[in-house]
Amino acid sequence: MPCDTHAIPRSLPDLIRRRALERPEHPALVVGGITVTYRKLLERAASMGSALRSVGVGRGERVAALSGNRIELADLVLGCAWIGAVAVPLNTALRADSIVSALEQAEVQRILVSPECANVVSGFDGTVWVMGEPHVPTAGLNPGCEPEAVDPLDMAAILFTSGTTGIPRGVRCPHAQFLQWGKSVGASLGLTRDDVLYNCLPLFHTNALNAFVQSVWAGSTFVLGQRFSVRNHWSEVREIGATVDYLLGAMVAMLINADPALEDRQHNIRVALAPATPAHLIEPFAKRFGVELVDGFGSTETNLVIGTLPGNRRAGYMGTVMSGYDAAVINDGSAVPDGVPGELVVRTTVAGSCSQGYLGDPIPEPGSWIHTGDRVIRDADGWFRFVDRIKDVIRRRGENISGAEVETVLALHPSISQVAVFPVPSELAEDDVMATAILRPGADFDPISILDFAQQQLPYFALPRYIDIVDSLPLTETGKVQKAPLRERGVGQHTWDSEKSMFRARR
Repeated sequence: MPCDTHAIPRSLPDLIRRRALERPEHPALVVGGITVTYRKLLERAASMGSALRSVGVGRGERVAALSGNRIELADLVLGCAWIGAVAVPLNTALRADSIVSALEQAEVQRILVSPECANVVSGFDGTVWVMGEPHVPTAGLNPGCEPEAVDPLDMAAILFTSGTTGIPRGVRCPHAQFLQWGKSVGASLGLTRDDVLYNCLPLFHTNALNAFVQSVWAGSTFVLGQRFSVRNHWSEVREIGATVDYLLGAMVAMLINADPALEDRQHNIRVALAPATPAHLIEPFAKRFGVELVDGFGSTETNLVIGTLPGNRRAGYMGTVMSGYDAAVINDGSAVPDGVPGELVVRTTVAGSCSQGYLGDPIPEPGSWIHTGDRVIRDADGWFRFVDRIKDVIRRRGENISGAEVETVLALHPSISQVAVFPVPSELAEDDVMATAILRPGADFDPISILDFAQQQLPYFALPRYIDIVDSLPLTETGKVQKAPLRERGVGQHTWDSEKSMFRARR
């Protein structure tokens, strides 16, 4: 099948073929000590597609995977795309009933697992392939086959949401959505073919998977790490020569709270995609590490709907609406004035640039509004800033409180390293505000100092009643704080209660 390298790619296989023709010997993917050139990436995708076909996997069939960041996982995603099948990479933190539920949602009959995950799928009554065992579809063992003729709106993958605010749901992601991720985020980061991208987030998540597509779109090199390490991060990116990094807000906080070291600037990273980074950390991070942090709004269900371009960024803002998208801020179904918080709803005017909805739901009509569940503010000049998740809004004594706003203020206190704020039941009905925090090394817990500091920037009703000090916060596999376990644990024996102390907020 001829490939016109000047036309716009229509699918993931189409994109890979173009890059293999343009720069066949350039490194495309590095993972687990294995370096794959663009020529080899094409060969592995075609070979894996052939291997899947040989065991009966057909167009549209859904094949799951449960694995850490291994080359076999990348092979499965590309091999499925090659033959028009659908990859379903699952969160390795899922267990027992959650795994079965996800497989049932996605109507999966076959799953490829790494050896350490094999026991987790013991209750699955479909076909289980264990990586490394005989008779398992593997790239390189079969001659390649021609790619299936794939439509941009055909599903490439089903990705499950993180489940931080509810049960994980499967999202139908078409080829066009991945390609648009590659194009739009690549432009926002200013990617070039000479860049080396480093991402240590799990490949089952939209962040790492789309970073890989961004790299292929730019014709650059993608290095997939194994896991995030505060101690080793800068040495890792230095050793591989990375120029672009991928972080989350929690990771940014961990890095900046670490003791200063000579390695802080001994690297080539110029820019990092770092969604959900608190505004007060952006400039100090750039000053200390020499890295520009880039925010934006995107989700598994959408794309980079709100973002920025190099040379036009604002600390604390996600950006403006990107070309091909619409965004509005609403409350109770009606648009709110600029400067007033409300729910962000978005839509695309480009077919396939957003997902095709959740498994079990009808495919949305073209141009349908997507409710994000995020509370944002749009300024009069069109710049958007994040406030919080709607489900994180705390209702206390008739007042709505933004948990994210309280977190931002508390995180500025010199003794606090990280903090999560959430509602707990109040004796007076509604909620009380609780904060669970990690102290900086060597800092003492002085709750009076913390509240005295906070009340200078927060109204009295937003001040935490309860404060817990912990060694670590529960995180998802992608580094997001899990507030559900914190809410379930609630007030404990060692929780500090302002209403049982000498402290009284000045009103």
